Amino acid sequence: MQDFQYSYPVRVYFGKQSLAQALNVESAKMGETVMLVYGGGSIKRNGIYDEVVELLQKNGKKIVEFDGVMSNPTYAKVQEGAKLVKDEKVDFILAVGGGSVSDASKIISAQAKLNEGIWEMEMEKHQFPTEGIPMGVVVTASGTGSEMNNGAVITHEDKKIKAGVLGTLPSFAVLNPEFTMTVPESQVFSGAFDTLSHAMETYFGNSDQDNVSDDVALAIMKNTVKNMHRLVKDVNDQEARSNLMWDSAMAENGILKCGRKTDFQAHQIEHQLGAYTDCNHGQGLAVIHPVYYKHIVQDAPEKFERFAEEVFGVESVQEGLDALEDFIQECHLPTKLSQLRSVTPITPELLRKVADSSNLIQTGPRPLTHDEIYDILMECLD
Repeated sequence: MQDFQYSYPVRVYFGKQSLAQALNVESAKMGETVMLVYGGGSIKRNGIYDEVVELLQKNGKKIVEFDGVMSNPTYAKVQEGAKLVKDEKVDFILAVGGGSVSDASKIISAQAKLNEGIWEMEMEKHQFPTEGIPMGVVVTASGTGSEMNNGAVITHEDKKIKAGVLGTLPSFAVLNPEFTMTVPESQVFSGAFDTLSHAMETYFGNSDQDNVSDDVALAIMKNTVKNMHRLVKDVNDQEARSNLMWDSAMAENGILKCGRKTDFQAHQIEHQLGAYTDCNHGQGLAVIHPVYYKHIVQDAPEKFERFAEEVFGVESVQEGLDALEDFIQECHLPTKLSQLRSVTPITPELLRKVADSSNLIQTGPRPLTHDEIYDILMECLD
């Protein structure tokens, strides 16, 4: 096991009464002006917006709204939000939504304290923000685990790059499984697959075999698969929604990564695919993972065998890979790139650009090349 330091300051409020509990306690720390960040307006249709606003007003807060955060949030949108924070002298940012809203808010928070662009600061100077506007998250769609860390994924439209950017760590997170009940079925499963991907990509890092983090990752994978099976039978299964919400949080609160390296190559490929196509993140991962694993399975046979046995209850490595593919189909997730929603036709020429701009991870079972990533994407296309 590698040396590590671990600290976890995010306070989690989980359960049916968690929103009121959180805002009644945390409001005293928010200052006067709160910026409410949300997406396309679903929180107004399902009543969550009214609950949040009522609680904030009850606690004497002035509310500034920043809406329209899109799936795969853009750098331009982040800059727009940061400007509003400065103009309105916002004291606290409250993100209400899924991973995209949370991601955007974390970068808005950090950008609002900077005199330079956070993208250039991190990507070119390799410097990182040390402060941000305090913020919290109310999760309405689980899967990314974004509420549990300071990482975010932002798309720079001009550069055609979708990449991880570090922002502000939320001070608290509200996880009420009932808030996910109006999320469309396709988004429920794509979000849950993102959770599974986070645990898989941590587990398949090239760390030593004897690591307690592997045991925890396998348990989260097994629980995620079990509860996704439950949702296939009944998408309104509240216990399954609860388990998946906590699986999502556990997969990205940093505990799985302690003392080990990780393999996030599938994520890196999907990020660039998303930069060019604006496809759904979890669905893109569902297409890429099985093909990627066929390319690296011989480089980590013992890990793949344990994965097959403990997550899917089968004996051989090949049976495990087959079970993963069958599971993806059972959850009605796409298995080919042609099944993804895309803003542009997915052609071999576009996939060449995706492959050539994908980050190459050195800590997986085996480093890939840009040419092999292209081969993987082409196998996903047909």
